[in-house]
Amino acid sequence: MPVSTDPKFVVLLGGALIVTPRLRADMAGARVVAADGGMRHAESLGAVPELWVGDFDSTPPELVAAWPQVERQLYPAAKNETDGALAVSVAAERGARAILLAGALGGERSDHALMHLLHAVSLEEMGFAVKLTSGEEEAWPLLPGRRDIDLPKGSLFSILGLAPLSGLTIDNARYPLKDFSLPFGSSRTISNVAEGPIRLSLAAGRAILIARPYDLSGA
Repeated sequence: MPVSTDPKFVVLLGGALIVTPRLRADMAGARVVAADGGMRHAESLGAVPELWVGDFDSTPPELVAAWPQVERQLYPAAKNETDGALAVSVAAERGARAILLAGALGGERSDHALMHLLHAVSLEEMGFAVKLTSGEEEAWPLLPGRRDIDLPKGSLFSILGLAPLSGLTIDNARYPLKDFSLPFGSSRTISNVAEGPIRLSLAAGRAILIARPYDLSGA
């Protein structure tokens, strides 16, 4: 499983984003790249991106005018990648090994949110350490291996298998599993509750873990 090491990059995407203490902690010391309309989050985060990329079809003129000092990299609207994917590529070219996709969950475009999740899995397979966040929700790709995820006691989390899973173990959760085989499409791993930082292992398959660290309704 990839280890989060510097340099760390934050990619600002166009989905919903609420500034929380966990988000600020995740951004500490990171370099920032904005993708098109994701630039609207920069002010609330107190961040100045080193580059702003995209076709700018979702960026109003007043947002462009507000950030004249930020270098822009313009792409045509008819392109083969999303603005978010282009921003991630820029971060990788600049040496990123850990990438936080901020504004990757929720928002008006469910197709984009799903694409961000799938893209995150592919990035993790390439050796990047990836996390997705909306501030309220956080997500991590799960690949074969072991992983610890720091969650508050009582917070909700779910594991969504993107393929059949085998050898799935979940420790320090209300509903633990050991060496479990999860059929594709099963809801067995939805709405678990963390008892604190959780420990995971997976023998085979791909999955996404989505957590709500500020939702302690399971406490």
